[in-house]
Amino acid sequence: MKKIIFTGLLTATIFFVFGQKIDDIINQKEVNRIITTLASDEMKGRKTFSPEIEIAANFIAAEFKNEGLQTFNNSQSYLQDFVMVKPKTLDVTVHMDGVVTNAKTLMIVSCFKSMHINENSGFEIKQIKASDNFFNSAQALGASINNLLVFVDTSFAANFSQLSFLKRNIFKTDVTIIFILGSTVSKKFQIEFNQEIAEQKLSNVVAVLPGKTKKDEFVIFSGHYDHIGIGKPIDGDSIYNGANDDAAGITAMLMLSKYFKAMKNNERTILFVAFTAEEVGGFGSHYFSKQLDPGKIVAMFNIEMIGTESKWGKNSAYITGYEKTDMGAMLEKNLDGSVFKFYPDPYPQQQLFYRSDNTTLARLGVPAHTISTSKMSARAGTDGDNEPNYHKVSDEVKTLDLANMTEIIKAIAISSQTIISGKDTPARVKVAELR
Repeated sequence: MKKIIFTGLLTATIFFVFGQKIDDIINQKEVNRIITTLASDEMKGRKTFSPEIEIAANFIAAEFKNEGLQTFNNSQSYLQDFVMVKPKTLDVTVHMDGVVTNAKTLMIVSCFKSMHINENSGFEIKQIKASDNFFNSAQALGASINNLLVFVDTSFAANFSQLSFLKRNIFKTDVTIIFILGSTVSKKFQIEFNQEIAEQKLSNVVAVLPGKTKKDEFVIFSGHYDHIGIGKPIDGDSIYNGANDDAAGITAMLMLSKYFKAMKNNERTILFVAFTAEEVGGFGSHYFSKQLDPGKIVAMFNIEMIGTESKWGKNSAYITGYEKTDMGAMLEKNLDGSVFKFYPDPYPQQQLFYRSDNTTLARLGVPAHTISTSKMSARAGTDGDNEPNYHKVSDEVKTLDLANMTEIIKAIAISSQTIISGKDTPARVKVAELR
């Protein structure tokens, strides 16, 4: 009985201490300040590649600087810059086994303005056979680190042009991959092409809070700061402010960075990341994933669209991919004695686990989940549940419940504590079981 009473008093004391500290740091006034800035009309919807997304990035970086957080890899800036390339093929000449071939049977994925290659150029020869999954095979080969010439079985002729998705925006690289429609592998070939190359810079915003005893083990808190910009006016409003999607997630990430910096009790190193270009292909999280050994990332808390109540009401949120690791169970256990509740994703048909910036690291085995309250779809489900402002001009701060959002951020802070401290380590995602 004494042990039970002591345990109960200890739990109460922990929540009292948390409550005192956390309410001072994670408060609605500060939440309102940050989200109102990010989702203001002056940000013009934070569209990828726009001047305004750079303004948003600089705002986030300034917040990190004010908190005294470190830069990633001792960089001179919190901005993690990278370049995306958009190539436009102008002309192509193709000879296969001495025969002139239709240039339309080629799909070139390259950052070079021009090339002249033949069988002596060192390109690896690959095939996509009739029995292969066309798009899965093409995507896997498109991620190669070696120069490839890929012969695609003619049974995929009707789908061949759809490989253009591989070259709409690509990371700047020295690797060239050429797909050619042809069931027979040619022994001799000559391919020449000229391209127009457009380069555009993007930036993640990354800050580091070093751990004490487990500095080489990382926990990530993240969200994406881009949205979809300006569109056709609706009732005089053309700005897609993206308050819930995902200024809410970035606000949460910034509030958590302030909290953990003040607490000074993280044994593991914490990375706070604002991803760019989520709305146009997840390029920010893809680039970021290449900068770290995924085996050293213990957990990822990706936060997206927490500004509205969940289907269970206040003081609740769901975790995508809940069943794929035991991380959700750990978070729930750490909330014992509180009114807050985490639930498994109630919208499995929407495949939300695969639709945000957690996906790239999850595919590498990292326990990477998104915390949300929204359905992320403007279409009502069979239960009548919907998210009325998703990707609409009406996604503004005035539509959000900032008091409830503040409580969600507090719950994330408290529930993550045993992972931050090194006491708990979530199980890895079983990559082979992912779709």
